[in-house]
Amino acid sequence: METDLVLRAIAIGIGATAVMDLWAVALKRLLAIPSLDYGMVGRWIGHFPHGRFRHQRIAAAAPVGDERLIGWTAHYAIGIVFAGLLLLIWGHDWATRPTLVPALTVGLVTVIAPFFLMQPCMGAGIAASKTPSPNTARLRSLIAHAVFGFGLYLSALVLSILW
Repeated sequence: METDLVLRAIAIGIGATAVMDLWAVALKRLLAIPSLDYGMVGRWIGHFPHGRFRHQRIAAAAPVGDERLIGWTAHYAIGIVFAGLLLLIWGHDWATRPTLVPALTVGLVTVIAPFFLMQPCMGAGIAASKTPSPNTARLRSLIAHAVFGFGLYLSALVLSILW
């Protein structure tokens, strides 16, 4: 059963993250709304081995090798971890008969990570407070994480049919 939950977490996390990414692509193409540059996430992570966890402005930090690959890999790994958290809380029964509310709850709670960890450490301040339009950035983050939550549900639903 533990192996089953791990495999489900991987599949659901990848699926939910892909739904989030498709949402970002749609926003960019249809409304010209830019999305997060995961290369900057990779740059931030790439500085960890050198003991650098906070930056005044991540875009001004020295580039690191393979920062895009690092960033995109981290993005999907984090999605898998959050899917695992959902399965740890709601269990195998939810995975086999998914419902929307737990998935949306986890999706919305995950906005804590960018608001209080990633954005401050990358120079954008707590909850994007140092960005030119903090409320717009916050709303976009909340919507993106709600979409991730919907992706958790949708991925689990598809998986429950196929598995």
